[in-house]
Amino acid sequence: MEFAGRQLLDIQTWSCMFFEFDGLVLDLRQGRLLRGGADVELRPKSLALLIYLLENAGRILSKDKLVSAVWPTVTVSDESLTQCIMDIRRALGPGAHGLIRTLPRRGYLVDEDRVHASEDAKTRRPDSAMPAKASIAVLPFANLDGNSKQGIFTDGLTEDLITDLSRYAGLLVIARQSSLAYKGKTTDVRVIARDLGVRFVLEGSARRSGGRIRINAQLVDAIAGDLLWADRFDRNIEDVFAVQDEVAGKIVEALIGKLRTPLPVRNRPANLDAYELCVKARALIASMGGSPEAVRESILLLKQAISLDPGYAEAIRWLGFNLWSLWSNAIDSADSNLAEALRLAERAVSLDPNDGSNHWIFGYLLASAGRWADSEKEFAATFELDPNHADAMVMCAELTVMAGKPKEAAELIMKAFRLNPHPSGWYYWELGLAQYAARDYEAAVKTLRTEATYRTGSRRILAASLAQLGRHDEAIREAQVFLANNPGFTVTQWASRQPVRDAGVLDHFADGYRKAGLPH
Repeated sequence: MEFAGRQLLDIQTWSCMFFEFDGLVLDLRQGRLLRGGADVELRPKSLALLIYLLENAGRILSKDKLVSAVWPTVTVSDESLTQCIMDIRRALGPGAHGLIRTLPRRGYLVDEDRVHASEDAKTRRPDSAMPAKASIAVLPFANLDGNSKQGIFTDGLTEDLITDLSRYAGLLVIARQSSLAYKGKTTDVRVIARDLGVRFVLEGSARRSGGRIRINAQLVDAIAGDLLWADRFDRNIEDVFAVQDEVAGKIVEALIGKLRTPLPVRNRPANLDAYELCVKARALIASMGGSPEAVRESILLLKQAISLDPGYAEAIRWLGFNLWSLWSNAIDSADSNLAEALRLAERAVSLDPNDGSNHWIFGYLLASAGRWADSEKEFAATFELDPNHADAMVMCAELTVMAGKPKEAAELIMKAFRLNPHPSGWYYWELGLAQYAARDYEAAVKTLRTEATYRTGSRRILAASLAQLGRHDEAIREAQVFLANNPGFTVTQWASRQPVRDAGVLDHFADGYRKAGLPH
């Protein structure tokens, strides 16, 4: 098949043979767009348009210029261009909305800082498309015991190492949800590194037997193919958190050198059974999009964990967050749930002020109580302690939407997607929220129909977006499905519980909900 890009430019005029951006490679020689070595499908005209946009990264391109470049011999409507832009964004994923910006009444602009062009992808410097700081992904540690209970422990080990590493400002650390996407897979680390946009990968395994644990770990330069560090730890099970600290320290030393000032020590659980219960709870929180079933089950698990370890700050903060979710999502709307959630979140911060997650959860709950200045201080503390905290960025983005700044919120969410390219569904929920607030209803519909988030409470925002587009039958269907899982929802109660600083934002959402047929 003839490569559509040759209709656009003669191959000899191209200034490069490859474009690399957001974990993708566009090979101009073969006319292929690749993610992790696999083809990403694009219609010929959409591919031609993408090439032209990348060739002109950093320049504002009007609609007329784009149409004349891609359809030089035929007359087409703006709809053809719009359809190709949508096709490209759909293929590229959520990051495309930050990579390719729509400038009202001016055209389109590609972020040139995110695009690397080269004549030969094999001979270019291996780190030229990487961020300036050292970048790393911690792959799921292999469970050598083979039983599911030990798998929970091993997942917790992986997640906690990611949390420890993300606290270092000199590192870009991929979030745990994206790392865990590779659990049980035998994908080449070079492919994973390219997919996640990192240079370094930590691999490991763990075996727990009786009162002992054996951990193997190795740090690999996935681009150069070098083994930078490897070690084995054979310790008493009670020493597992000390091993985590040691592994994190070895990695930091290998990548950014010895630190003169050690980071503040985080609170560690005193009971391993409590730790495993908390790991189960946070997996539920991440995977089920705030469904009533996930919230209630998480609360039970967390209460059990706290009964075993009353000073366990992480379990206490997540219990507070889930009680807030009961209140906010009308699962159990008693005001006592909010009051108890605030008390628990504040206690978690007092027990462990060195854990950034404690601060953002307390900050978010403070915003729900209208304590804006205190909320901002807690989020600032989070990012000072943990500059790679993608989840906190997304939750901060929600508050930014509710302050009437949807564009700033979307940019913050895109930054979080860089740190977490394979996130939980609620990331798409928050992106759809920002797109709705910006009145980009078409984009919101596409985002909220992403498989990862479609069957969650985000359906109410999808219903509102469809209603604003005049697609009333679809809007009503989505609203009815949402109500089937959230029968206590009313627009009035929802409005009374939102952390809103801009009344116009609240009115805009309420208007969409009412148009979709949600009860007043």
